[in-house]
Amino acid sequence: MVPRNQNPTQMVTRRDFVGAGSLGLLGMGLPQLLGSGLQASETGLNARSAKRCIFLFAWGGPSQIDTFDPKPDAPKEVRGEFQPIATQTPGIFIGEHFHRIAQHSDKLAIVRSLTHDDPAHLSSGHLALTGHLAPVIKSDAEPPSERDTPHLGSMLAHLRGAPGNLPPFVTIPWYAAHSAAPGGRAPGQTGGWLGPGRDPFLVTGDPNHPDWKISTLEFQSGVSADRLQMRQRLTSAFDAQKWNQNATTLSPNFAWQRDQAIEFLTSSAVRSAFDLSKEPHPVRERYGRNIHGQSVLLARRLIEHGVPIVSVNWHDDRKNYWDTHGNVFPRLRDDLIPPTDLAFSALLEDLDRTGLLSETLVVWVGEFGRAPVINGSAGRDHHPYCYSGVLAGGPIRGGQTYGTSDARAHYPDTLPVSPQDFMSTIMLALGIGKTTTIADRAGRPVHLHQGSPLPDLFV
Repeated sequence: MVPRNQNPTQMVTRRDFVGAGSLGLLGMGLPQLLGSGLQASETGLNARSAKRCIFLFAWGGPSQIDTFDPKPDAPKEVRGEFQPIATQTPGIFIGEHFHRIAQHSDKLAIVRSLTHDDPAHLSSGHLALTGHLAPVIKSDAEPPSERDTPHLGSMLAHLRGAPGNLPPFVTIPWYAAHSAAPGGRAPGQTGGWLGPGRDPFLVTGDPNHPDWKISTLEFQSGVSADRLQMRQRLTSAFDAQKWNQNATTLSPNFAWQRDQAIEFLTSSAVRSAFDLSKEPHPVRERYGRNIHGQSVLLARRLIEHGVPIVSVNWHDDRKNYWDTHGNVFPRLRDDLIPPTDLAFSALLEDLDRTGLLSETLVVWVGEFGRAPVINGSAGRDHHPYCYSGVLAGGPIRGGQTYGTSDARAHYPDTLPVSPQDFMSTIMLALGIGKTTTIADRAGRPVHLHQGSPLPDLFV
């Protein structure tokens, strides 16, 4: 835990740390790994709250009609090519290519009336991941900045920290960005105004690749765990002598972070948590031998080892992600839904089997939905006015839908839900009380809940 008298916005940045290859001291910049802030009891955590979260961010904006809100009675140019299928829960139907997820509808709360008015990927991505409006709304040109509201994971890391040497917040397998957006990377994925000390530990690359490794956990040539620890002891002794002489060389906070980073780098438990090779071959196959499936499997491993929150962003597939302006049905049928169906269902099965589902909140949502009417390129354009999100686990009551859309899934028909309401529900499920605040860079309290939780979704 970070000392209580430490202001996280004053923590050193990644650039203040140097790699093991240059000085042989650290393997990465790790201030973002370190938990701090309030105790869990101060955030409203109780026996019904989820202790951990896996956030599956369907970057690009999934079509609600072709996934979790089919409209079989709508005209063909609206309903599209897919048929609805029955689920395990009587009366709940979803898109036909989610046939594995359909067997787990008893665990799902499907919100079909999400709505906002921002059609831009970047600013609405910020809204989806933080529950707060972006500094510049309705914009694909505004990149991340220190004005961004912290990601849900950064908020949770600040409030609760993480046990042992594990990072309190991990993002896999990249920071979501859009090649067609002038701003590039979506804001709202880091510590924002909490500072870089609350950024996630970013795990990049393809976990399905046979040579995949987490470079930041690899010792460079000539540096071993024993050698690193020996240098830590020598450096700590040197620092202590300097401080005793009132020299202004290295702050105590920096030294504390450095020592914690070395413990992370040299911990066998940490290495084991990130080691997918320890998973049996049938399990890896069950999640899908693809980048998304193995990212979700890694997320499950991490929360089993104690990481409080893992965000799995839909990967850089070089095909515009879930942003299906053209060729929507082949893309969904062949590339997008099958990996999601496989990994999501495997995750629910594993968490249920091990008893962790009651303690783990699983979220699946994008930044908006798709237009009901199919365009001239046989795709669906941006549509923030009505879309779907899914919650499972923790205190969420499964086997239900919440809210309805109109006959074309164009607007909510009943119980409209803002992204702020959806995130407020997530926060409450994670034990973040409705009155919880965090001080911003100016020391002003910011209320984390910007919406109203949906009480009907809870057990």
